[in-house]
Amino acid sequence: MEIFLEALFQLISPAHLFFLVLGTLLGLLVGVLPGLGGTAGLSLVLPFVFGMDASHALAMMIGLLAPTTTSDTFPSVLMGIPGTSGSQATVVDGFPMAKRGEGARALGAAFTASLFGGIFGAIVLTGAIYIAKPLILAVGFGEQMLLIFLALTMVGMLTGANALKGLATCGIGLMVGMIGYAPATAESRLTFGSVYMDSGIPIVVVGLAMFAMPEIIELLRRHHTIAEEGVLGKGWIEGFKDAFRNKFIVLRCSVIGCIVGALPGLGGSVVDWIAYGHVVQTSKNRETFGTGDIRGVLAPESANNAKEGGALIPTLLFGIPGSGSMAILLGGFIMVDVHPGIELIKTNIDLVYTIIWSLALANVIGAGLCLVLAGQIARLTTIPYALLAPFMLVLIFFAAFQASRGWGDLLSLFLLGTLATYMKRYGWPRPALLIGFFLSPRLESSTYLALEAYGLSFLQRPGVIILLVLVVLSAIAAVRFKPNEPSAEAMQGLHSGKTRTGQLMFTGLFLAFTAMVFIDGIQKKFLAMMFPVSIAVLTFAMLATLFVMQARRAGPGTVFHDLDHDPTETSTTNIHYLLWIAGMLGATGLVGFPLALTGFIFVFTMVKAGGSVLRNGVLGVSALAFLGVMAHFLVLKYPAGLLQKFVDMPWWLGG
Repeated sequence: MEIFLEALFQLISPAHLFFLVLGTLLGLLVGVLPGLGGTAGLSLVLPFVFGMDASHALAMMIGLLAPTTTSDTFPSVLMGIPGTSGSQATVVDGFPMAKRGEGARALGAAFTASLFGGIFGAIVLTGAIYIAKPLILAVGFGEQMLLIFLALTMVGMLTGANALKGLATCGIGLMVGMIGYAPATAESRLTFGSVYMDSGIPIVVVGLAMFAMPEIIELLRRHHTIAEEGVLGKGWIEGFKDAFRNKFIVLRCSVIGCIVGALPGLGGSVVDWIAYGHVVQTSKNRETFGTGDIRGVLAPESANNAKEGGALIPTLLFGIPGSGSMAILLGGFIMVDVHPGIELIKTNIDLVYTIIWSLALANVIGAGLCLVLAGQIARLTTIPYALLAPFMLVLIFFAAFQASRGWGDLLSLFLLGTLATYMKRYGWPRPALLIGFFLSPRLESSTYLALEAYGLSFLQRPGVIILLVLVVLSAIAAVRFKPNEPSAEAMQGLHSGKTRTGQLMFTGLFLAFTAMVFIDGIQKKFLAMMFPVSIAVLTFAMLATLFVMQARRAGPGTVFHDLDHDPTETSTTNIHYLLWIAGMLGATGLVGFPLALTGFIFVFTMVKAGGSVLRNGVLGVSALAFLGVMAHFLVLKYPAGLLQKFVDMPWWLGG
């Protein structure tokens, strides 16, 4: 009891509360900025916590970490841009709700689910201090491998009518994730001599490319505002009620978030998709998922907040980071002379409870602030999108540039974003590619480690057997899932000759990429060859089957119909806006990154939104000011152009 009182008094002390609220405000800001997230936010504050009192530093870091998975809902729901890698699944149903004027309802439900998930994670973490050690130690390489397979089998449920198409796309993602050094032999794969590709494509670039660019282009093509009616709606209370009506979904997905978050290195970007796949698999009326179903918002939002509590379990108990943000948090712990592990539990348990309760309190403060500020932030949906879109493009290219701070990030975002735009057009599920990409290195490493440590005997482990049964059941559920038939209007667009030809060409592109992976793989040593060759063979078989079905005009439910497909979309408008973005990158090569983005905003708003030269000039200069401030605080040197070679400029302009 004395320990609990010490922790409580420390929690409610004015200094601790001040730094906790300060960190929470920073976390809200970081979450609202698309693509940054807790990892970038923690990296930003680390220099400032050095030398601080341990409890104050921990309060600020925990305060920053907790609400990012709440405030990241704003860009996910209102703009169709994942605020962080853990809010990608929220886009699938949250953004369609905003487009039909139900943004308030989606946000109300999301914040309620996030609040519950965060508090639930803190409660689980409290009990885990005593009981989680044997459970975590029981999870070996074999269990990790089977858990990844379980996540992959759920992909079939995220693809609309065609599980085969989803699994083939997942295979493409697995192969894209192989780019770089092979974990077993350190041989370069699919790099074509590029130094940038040696380390693989950063996850933030792939996430932004899969979801941000296609949605921005769609909104530019279709709407004057994000919400179709130009208003947000009055569904705050309805969203709150939705969370209570679906309380068992929120509870189950919070449990999933804690479990997956506690597995080191796995949680982060995949827990929301696992929760989303779970709620689709366990729901009877599934045809509305992907079109604005509130359950598709509740599931990932409760899971990604609960995962922070789960990820703190291995972080605090063993000093093993449960995610990328936890790795940064561990660095902050060490900077203030706090060393997580069994000794911390034995000698400083009151500090541990202060950390846990700070996590819960930060979630409450964060959710409350989101509700208070939501009305103002949500007004973004009523602004003409031609004014917002260039700023969104600046934000996503700025966020992508943080990955490795080089030209490769910008070019990768554009190329993968172009791919994702046509994946959306032809009904190839983008979530499947992202999941495959993220899990690829983990699946390859866990497979090698399981075989190296146990041989085939790992299949006899109880945890492996249980997970193997779940994998089989999940695969059966994916195959048996059959949604309702599409409308006649949708099918008219799907079966047009131009669309069918484009679909076949797109499938052929994937077949060519798969063949290239196979050819590259057979030239490597055995340990570097086995994984890419196996995945390439399986993926090629699925793609070839799909190609034949498409060529024969197979039934609509098995080939073309897809939750990710837009039958009214035209390639002409896609090319039009892709050329705008290509022009922005071309201007970057001429005048440098900051000046190019400033000019892009000015020219784009003049052409697409009209208005006065003064107003559009102010918009462009404001973007330049933002990039300058970020350059100062993050010590960034933006890509230079030809102009910087002839004109002496400040370093924050690429000089």
